[in-house]
Amino acid sequence: MIKLPSYYLNLIKEQESSLLEGTLTALTFDIQTYLDDLERMTVTPYLNNEVMRALKLKSTFQWQLLTPYEQYEAEEMLNKTLPNYLKNMRKDILGTILLPMDGTVYITPPGSYSDQIVKGFPFAQQDWYMKALKADGNVAFTGVHKQNYLTAGAEVFSVARLIKDPDSSRPLGIIMADADTVLLDQMMKGIRLSKGSIVVILDDNNQLIYANQAISQDMVSQVALGNRKVMDVKEPYSVVRETISRSKWVIAILSPEAYIQSHLQRVYWLGFAFASSGLLIALFLYFTVSHWIVTPFKQMILVMKRVQRGDMNTLYRVRGNDEISQLGMNLNTMISKLGELIDREYKAVLGQRNAEYRALQSQIQPHFLYNTLNGFIGLNRTGQTMQLERAILSLSGMLRYTLEHNDWAQLQEEIDFINKYCGLQQVRFADKIQVHISCDPDALSILIPKLLLQPMIENAIIHGIEPSDHICELRMDIQIQTLLEKGEEEEVIMIRITDNGVGFDSSIAQEGLGIRNVRERLQLSFAGASMILQSKRDGGTSVQILIPLKDVKRG
Repeated sequence: MIKLPSYYLNLIKEQESSLLEGTLTALTFDIQTYLDDLERMTVTPYLNNEVMRALKLKSTFQWQLLTPYEQYEAEEMLNKTLPNYLKNMRKDILGTILLPMDGTVYITPPGSYSDQIVKGFPFAQQDWYMKALKADGNVAFTGVHKQNYLTAGAEVFSVARLIKDPDSSRPLGIIMADADTVLLDQMMKGIRLSKGSIVVILDDNNQLIYANQAISQDMVSQVALGNRKVMDVKEPYSVVRETISRSKWVIAILSPEAYIQSHLQRVYWLGFAFASSGLLIALFLYFTVSHWIVTPFKQMILVMKRVQRGDMNTLYRVRGNDEISQLGMNLNTMISKLGELIDREYKAVLGQRNAEYRALQSQIQPHFLYNTLNGFIGLNRTGQTMQLERAILSLSGMLRYTLEHNDWAQLQEEIDFINKYCGLQQVRFADKIQVHISCDPDALSILIPKLLLQPMIENAIIHGIEPSDHICELRMDIQIQTLLEKGEEEEVIMIRITDNGVGFDSSIAQEGLGIRNVRERLQLSFAGASMILQSKRDGGTSVQILIPLKDVKRG
């Protein structure tokens, strides 16, 4: 009697956890999208050559050589043209502030954003300012802070970026976009939570950015420590959490244990009701069912056992027209319908596997296209037209390859695609990345699921090489080898992808979506395939894929 409530308790907890994880995923996506919009605002100066020219002039002695009219034109670019760009991007951003290196200040005040700067405010000493300098052109996220640089400043969270000269990489200024924490309340309106649940958002310094209801500092500290259960003065909470990769913010949903206990209480009552009903029915049948129905039921049981063993052609022999005979006819009808249902379900499972197989095929992610197009802008501005043309042709070939309706591709085609992909990444990272790809000639004609390897290459570049501060090497080696498996020799295709980037602790880190997709596609495509991922912090990452040669086809 103790195991039954325990089973239902675990079942309810799993269902609640699954529901919370789905809610958390949707909430994380909304916030990540909003932060991406903020981030895109910080690259707005790069989109206008005149604005960049004005920033360049203000950061050098050439500003003093300009005529008053030329200085007026440059000021107009920063005072009016740039703010017009920023105002048209998003109406719900609280405002932006631009700080050229000469100490001047330009603000864009849509809505309630104050336009009065505190006189003599030490911007260079602020945490967000130093974060932007340290990021060296990359986006820097800042948690909740006071707008102490403005009169009547509010509590905001921000993104900042160091604007650099594309030609000389010389710092030109700092741009920061502020957003009111009230916007987080608006996002929460579309999220359905169980009664008493608390949503908590912490910044990269574990400071509270948002909570949908009052929460003690002790509970905030417990969430920051990564506890799966948080204790309050009144009741305990179960915690589901997720980290936004770009900003390192932590989003957690705290679900009260009392909510689960209330569900369990209803299970107790239902269990008691079913047990009582079952006991009454058993007693009734024991005293009322006579011997004349036992034999037909035994025959029905025999028929059911045959059906259970897979004999769908067996039927119950019907005699008479009483209730038992009608039950026998219904049993025959059920066996017939069951056979048809099995056929339909088998076809449905095959269709579902095919649908899952197609859905798991990876595509080029939007941020890759965004970064690639920015690289094209850089090549165009530096006059590297030949390299720009080759890069555009590479991107065109990649898009054509991904849009083809073939589910399978030769290994040679997949390698060509990865070469184009890595070539475009080298446009972005220049000499920071070195790519080496080798393949056994006998393996080039082997068919594999299209875009099977690209997510692993993308993970190595984004999560291993991009955060690194040294020149990194990315290798992909493909060989046909003979391994000893269960005392027998077996030929396999070994695909090894390695990098010497920042790595991570693979013993505690959870697999990302790209790695899970590759595992699932391997399982759907090759029954005997396996994938091993090894990584350590500051020691690079290695992924090894083994596919039995007997399971593959050649194109």
